[in-house]
Amino acid sequence: MFTARTLWEGRWPLGVLAVLSIAGWLWCWSAFALSFALLLFTLWFFRDPERTPPQDPLALVAPADGRVTDIQAGTDGTQTLGIFLSVFDVHVQRAPLDGVIADVRYEPGKFHDARDARASTENEKRTIVLESADGYRLVVRQIAGLIARRIVGWKEAGNLVQRGERIGMIRFGSRVELTLPVGTEITARVGQHVKGGETIVARRPAAAR
Repeated sequence: MFTARTLWEGRWPLGVLAVLSIAGWLWCWSAFALSFALLLFTLWFFRDPERTPPQDPLALVAPADGRVTDIQAGTDGTQTLGIFLSVFDVHVQRAPLDGVIADVRYEPGKFHDARDARASTENEKRTIVLESADGYRLVVRQIAGLIARRIVGWKEAGNLVQRGERIGMIRFGSRVELTLPVGTEITARVGQHVKGGETIVARRPAAAR
């Protein structure tokens, strides 16, 4: 349920809330109750449960936990699936398929609410291009939100990853986009709640070339 890596990302808020809880225990019960409740919630936020990817070799799994808010068609024939992560969702991102990370790009930006239409183009983001052994290529985009102020990447260009493997994290409410090439069948629906590394959101063609 918890891993050292995610708890390390939460070290500062967890440490501050732990100190406040101790201080409240000593001097003020109401302050203790509030700070301890926040400590437990923050600890729960940084959970990192194990996930079991499906056996279907053509299945693409969700890159993040959250609610599918939109599916947009690009002018080039691609399709982008948007997932909103509330503060109650697991915030670890995972690889949708087996492959190599072909490219990683970080772009500084603003911090609009992740549900705002401007978030995709204007917010701080980290873009990960993932390519399978037979040339099928997709893009996972981590996008910061109004509360989220830190995007974490655990993989870099050239790294091999397996479907469902952890590739990064965003702290406190955010958006993750999955852009899929022409010929991909999206099976997820708007409004659906998905689990990263486990829920099938699309099926890739039998051969990319």
